[in-house]
Amino acid sequence: MSDPAAGHDDDVIGKAYDARLMRRLLGYLRPHWRSVLLGLVVIVATALLQLVQPWLTKVAIDEHIVRGDLAGVGRVAGLFLAVLAGVFVLEFAQTWISQTIGQGIMFEMRMAIYGHLQRVDVAFYDRHAVGRLMTRVTSDVDALNDLFSAGVVAVFGDAFMLAGIIGVVLWMDWRLALVTFSVLPLIVLVTQWFRRNVRESYRRVRGWVARINAFLQENLTGMATVQLFRRETLNFERFASINRGHRDANVEAIFYYAVFYPAIEAVAALAAALIIVAGGHWVGTGTLTIGALVAFLQYAQRFFRPISDMSEKFNLLQAAMASSERIFTLLDTPVTIASPAAPARRPSGARGHIVFDHVWFAYGVDAATAAAATADGTDVNWVLRDVSFEVPAGQRVGIVGATGAGKTTIISLLLRFYDVQRGRILVDGVDIRELDLAELRGICGLVLQDVYLFSGSIVDNVRLGRPGLTRGDVERAVAAVHADRFVAALPDGLDTRVGERGASLSVGQKQLLSFARALAGNPAVLVLDEATSSVDTETELLIRDALHVLMAGRTTIAIAHRLSTIQDVDRILVFHRGELRESGSHQELLAQRGLYERLYQLQYRDQVGGGRSGWLAGEHEQRAADRQVGEAQGARLE
Repeated sequence: MSDPAAGHDDDVIGKAYDARLMRRLLGYLRPHWRSVLLGLVVIVATALLQLVQPWLTKVAIDEHIVRGDLAGVGRVAGLFLAVLAGVFVLEFAQTWISQTIGQGIMFEMRMAIYGHLQRVDVAFYDRHAVGRLMTRVTSDVDALNDLFSAGVVAVFGDAFMLAGIIGVVLWMDWRLALVTFSVLPLIVLVTQWFRRNVRESYRRVRGWVARINAFLQENLTGMATVQLFRRETLNFERFASINRGHRDANVEAIFYYAVFYPAIEAVAALAAALIIVAGGHWVGTGTLTIGALVAFLQYAQRFFRPISDMSEKFNLLQAAMASSERIFTLLDTPVTIASPAAPARRPSGARGHIVFDHVWFAYGVDAATAAAATADGTDVNWVLRDVSFEVPAGQRVGIVGATGAGKTTIISLLLRFYDVQRGRILVDGVDIRELDLAELRGICGLVLQDVYLFSGSIVDNVRLGRPGLTRGDVERAVAAVHADRFVAALPDGLDTRVGERGASLSVGQKQLLSFARALAGNPAVLVLDEATSSVDTETELLIRDALHVLMAGRTTIAIAHRLSTIQDVDRILVFHRGELRESGSHQELLAQRGLYERLYQLQYRDQVGGGRSGWLAGEHEQRAADRQVGEAQGARLE
């Protein structure tokens, strides 16, 4: 079984502190500078009031209790209660302000990440697991929220509190202050041990969280396949392995916390004991008052609390550094496919004249790398090789070929989900790289083999965020593809909610809705990628009947395995191994007795032969045809 941690090493990368990342993080505080300033004022005021409390205790003991002045004790007690009330109000304000700042920054950062994820090209999602991207938007942003809401601002309060306590105790009695500070080396040793170990364990925890998200996203999405192939036990064991890793990493972190806090308390208790011993001696000699001794004990308690808090803030800082590194790496991912600064305009009245001009394309290779590889003779795994064809406006073109021939790649390049490495693609005489992306994709209506419906109503899925489409447009599109028959039978008609990915609809019904979605906007170019491969014969006949009307006057590119669905198009392009091998009408291609004729015979024989023997014969003939084409190509090259 493969290691479930494989492929996630980047999730545990991070530094304890990175000045560059911190400067960038603090930049998110600029829009909230007024709230930050108010928060700092509140923190300073809170620290001052907390410093006053031990001093009031000293005053009550030395100036009133030892003298039996009960009235004075009452006045000090009233003042003490007023200070407590002030601390309560200020801490409430501090929590409210810091949490509001954190939530605001978290909102802005999530919007920035999601906006960037909508702009990056499709190739980006070929390289990154969706579950790990979800971790960036959720868990990593939450870590930054903890930093801003409970880390950055609160650290200033802790630092001010420490400075204030040091100043006060040195002013009260420098000898007892030195006794208090004598335990600081122990605090430093414990804190360094904690920081060093908790840093590594926390990074491992974050890595396992990303792996859990990625595993769940992939396997819950594909649960039907998991159950079909009876992988429940295997997947359960793999998830158990990942979950154990996450648990063990958390337990390790818990161990360090379980040691650190009692150790701090023990050091604080040691400091209190030293204060009592030394202070008691000096009280006996008359060089220290009892009130000062009690105040010192209270200041010592307050002195070690910020130290432990700041050590915990180190954990927040580590989490923020690791999370910010991953977030900023994502945000810094260049958007390689974007609209030009000054987009070209298609001629007015143009209706989708498409030209592929000597197009070469390979996945995962940029234009510069492809050019360098070509120059030095390095082999490039080209998916399309020197493909050229023209589709005049209003013409209907079918594309056929064996699996892997490059048919779907043609569509991806036309819609500019990827950019070609060599050659160009023109729409109405303009290179698509010079067109605005929204305009390019707006003139195309796309129907894929794998239909994706979003949670929501049918009308929302057909309209799909296009504000210009009225409900009447949606109704006409639904009726045009004969989807109105099953929609009318639904409880709420067009307002029926379909559930996640259209779970409440059949495959054929979802396919019909995808037709309606593509056609509702009256596109100039209609693109069909195996659009009828997932529907039954009756539904296919309904769609074919509708397409005769819908394709009229539109440029149509239809990819099909069922040759019967494209026999009446104007022209058929036959692809094989990334090359355009044949072009012509159905009858012309049959007359050539070439690759298309063999594909047609194989499919016809498979349909009428039936059973396993027919399928095996078809497979055998397909392999034979592939060998013949390969041999012929080699002969021409020789």
